[in-house]
Amino acid sequence: MTIEKLTELGFSALDTVLNWATSPLFYAQIGAIVLAVAAAWIATRQVKTKVSFFRDEPEEGPGLKVRKWVFACSDLVFPLLCVLALAIAISAVTEIVGNAWLVRIAQSVSVVFVLYTAIRKFVTHPIVRTACIWIGIPVATLKVFGWLDATVAMLDGLSLEAGNFRISLYFLLKAAIASGILFWLGRLSNTAGKKVIRDQKALDLPTRELFAKLFEIGIFVVIFILLLQVLGLNLTTLAVFGGALGVGIGFGLQQIASNFIAGIIILLERSLSVGDFIELDNGKSGTLKEISMRSSTLETFDGKEIVVPNADFITTQFSNWTRDDPRQRYEVEFSVAYDTDLHKIPPIIQAAVSKHPRVLQEPEEPDCELRKFGDSGVEFGVEFWVDGLDDGPNKFSSDVMFLVWDALKENGIQIPFPQREVRMV
Repeated sequence: MTIEKLTELGFSALDTVLNWATSPLFYAQIGAIVLAVAAAWIATRQVKTKVSFFRDEPEEGPGLKVRKWVFACSDLVFPLLCVLALAIAISAVTEIVGNAWLVRIAQSVSVVFVLYTAIRKFVTHPIVRTACIWIGIPVATLKVFGWLDATVAMLDGLSLEAGNFRISLYFLLKAAIASGILFWLGRLSNTAGKKVIRDQKALDLPTRELFAKLFEIGIFVVIFILLLQVLGLNLTTLAVFGGALGVGIGFGLQQIASNFIAGIIILLERSLSVGDFIELDNGKSGTLKEISMRSSTLETFDGKEIVVPNADFITTQFSNWTRDDPRQRYEVEFSVAYDTDLHKIPPIIQAAVSKHPRVLQEPEEPDCELRKFGDSGVEFGVEFWVDGLDDGPNKFSSDVMFLVWDALKENGIQIPFPQREVRMV
């Protein structure tokens, strides 16, 4: 566009504004708008003063939720009355001066104001509220003013074409909005569906996790197909997409694909289940909290979460402490002095350790063994079985050490400390 053309448009717009400023019709419409808004404001004050549902916020009594909802609607009284008053003004101005274009614009603004007020008052979810304000309000504004079709045509005209392939700015915006809404709904549905599946106590835990995984996969497959339909793409596009996806997996997505498939294998062969205590090959350990599409989460006893790719459970070693049997064997070592009657030690210690309420007698009773003759004393070890892990809320080893200490003290048995003999020459 040349400078002369821009100048011509500028002078044309200036002439239009000057004609408005000197037109009695323009001022008549402004007066009608002011009177309509003032009448709506006065009527709103009267309604909120006279009607108890809008005047006093309910705090108790029957139908409390309904009465609170009605009270919340009090914020919509003024914008709705503005729309009504401006509709009356449109009829009056049209009858008197024959044209009410400015009043119609004011009424359109009032309709948008009603929508904005309703969103701010009743939409509480932050993501939905943001989407309604930044997407719904602009679209509604364009629709109310009659500019929506022209805007869509303009955005669709900004396109990139290569052979039979055409992509426009309107298509990208529609794809972004549709995919955002669908995947957000899919995530909510996925969370709710998996919760329902995991609450089915009639199924064992691995089966529930497998069904939850399959449900998650099914949800996102359905969402992807719906997205293609919303965007107007034919399902035959999946063939082209499948080829592109195969190339992508071959070049850069093999890790994502392997983690996805590894998650399914884990659930099918049941080598891992939610709630198992897992020790990784690198020494890190924790309780398996979740098996998702790409990774699994281990929760440590100190509150940390370790995210492990699913493929690591297929390609590396790990220890599952609680897969088939939650019982574990631990041992505590201690020493006694050389002048102790060693034959008394095992029965004393075994009896003391057996007093612990969590120490099991099966598959073996507590067993105290002589290990070796050390530099400062005779070293023993007591082995015992417990139902659980010696970590987090459980302190089995510490409790057994206290029992050993008390038993040795009660029987007058000394625990030696390092001693050295120094000779002065």
